[in-house]
Amino acid sequence: MMIPTDANIHFEDLCNLLKNLGFEERIRSSHHIFRKEGIVEKINLQKDKDKTKPYQVKQVRNVILRYKLGGEINV
Repeated sequence: MMIPTDANIHFEDLCNLLKNLGFEERIRSSHHIFRKEGIVEKINLQKDKDKTKPYQVKQVRNVILRYKLGGEINV
């Protein structure tokens, strides 16, 4: 199974992930801004063709890990 790198994450997939995690989306021009109650950071995404910019993928990952939004990992 191939694991995508941060440079290969589709924009719509990341937006859908945030919505599924309970974030609300507001669109201003090319900026998709996501907010969630209890989360201090706001997430601001912009498309790079049909992908998400790699630094934005890293920001989303950091928020998910910081607030433990991914649930428990059982190994």
